[in-house]
Amino acid sequence: MGAEPSVQNAPIIYPETDRMGEGELQRLIAELLRPLLAEFLASRGIVAHVGADQFLYFVEGFPTERVAPDIYVLPGVAQSRVQPSWKVWELDAPPSFVLEVVSRDVAKDYEDVPVACDRMGVEELIVFDPEAPLAPGRVVRRDLERVRFQLFQRKEGRLARVAATNDDRVESRWLGAWIRAVGQGTEVRLRVGVGSDGEELVPTAGERAEAEHARAETASARAEAESARAEAAERRVAELLEELARVRRG
Repeated sequence: MGAEPSVQNAPIIYPETDRMGEGELQRLIAELLRPLLAEFLASRGIVAHVGADQFLYFVEGFPTERVAPDIYVLPGVAQSRVQPSWKVWELDAPPSFVLEVVSRDVAKDYEDVPVACDRMGVEELIVFDPEAPLAPGRVVRRDLERVRFQLFQRKEGRLARVAATNDDRVESRWLGAWIRAVGQGTEVRLRVGVGSDGEELVPTAGERAEAEHARAETASARAEAESARAEAAERRVAELLEELARVRRG
């Protein structure tokens, strides 16, 4: 009989999914924010791939060294590029921006995700906890209280937490914009805000379509009103001409 294949020579498998479900609120928040970020970056001429909930492997040969952010941005990678998972060592650069929505596994999102993003070389991380305003005083561990937004930025070679706030928005240095929480409870969503304080929301595709439809309806109404005024003016001119003709005949 032939020799058994050596375990050392077995190929390293990098799974594409762990078959674990995620919370629906996480999914709804990511489904709205991902295309908003993709369109926002594209509008500024930035080539980047904005993805969601895919494994990012960051240590070659160690498939357990991975993270699946709710939102991530890969600089220099076309949005049209589609892959089941990413190996950071095969890319020109690690993710520039990551956003994580806190799930029921609170400790993972508060502790493990920032550590993994630090090791991966992420420039900026935002951790959003949609339940923090509903759980004042609740803690992840003894020295870490739940908070709506945490902002991490790379400083002196490491990813450090630079802000923690229960405000409805936080400013992203890398995006050059704000991430804002709008709505309450299960209706809460994350939006991109611009301007000095992020008050102006970048519209979604649906909002742009509605605005365009409203503009078209307004333009149509104006055109109809103008046409009606023109017809009324023509009728009045015709009436005056007829009256003038009668005067001349009389």
